Amino acid sequence: MPEFSKRHDSKMLIIMRHAEADWGLDDFNRPLTQRGHGQASEAGQWLQETGAIPEMIISSAALRTRQTTTWIEDALGEKAPTASLDERLYNAPSSALIGAINHAPSAVNSLMLVAHLPGVQDAAMELMRSDSAVEASTEISYGFPPASVAVFEVLGNWNELAPGEAKLIAFRTFS
Repeated sequence: MPEFSKRHDSKMLIIMRHAEADWGLDDFNRPLTQRGHGQASEAGQWLQETGAIPEMIISSAALRTRQTTTWIEDALGEKAPTASLDERLYNAPSSALIGAINHAPSAVNSLMLVAHLPGVQDAAMELMRSDSAVEASTEISYGFPPASVAVFEVLGNWNELAPGEAKLIAFRTFS
């Protein structure tokens, strides 16, 4: 699989919904299913193969997002950053997710955010520029299933990112 090509003056934003979670516990402490473990690992391998390797990962503190980031980190190996956990991202609206992105250090060139529905889908839809990849844009508008990953090209600093300013270059769901 070829690596994503991006402009030398751009940053990469990766927005992921946690992998498939089990039921039966309180919502915050729902673990991944066996399938979810595989999905997260496959997503991490895909990020590695495409060169979409985050320098920083910000994750909801819920168990299912923590487990998803652990599998991502494992697949990325020594290139993986340790995820920063943020309890405010648990079931957060898109405004909170975009706010977390806006607070990322400007020195970070590739940022990954792992969170929940509906926030991840709403944030992806709000951030998408009109010249985004048509097929990927259409897929996101239909849904953002567990273990889905959206990759964006961002010009400028994170603190300047506003709705309609990120070019969606890929969307992939892992099953």
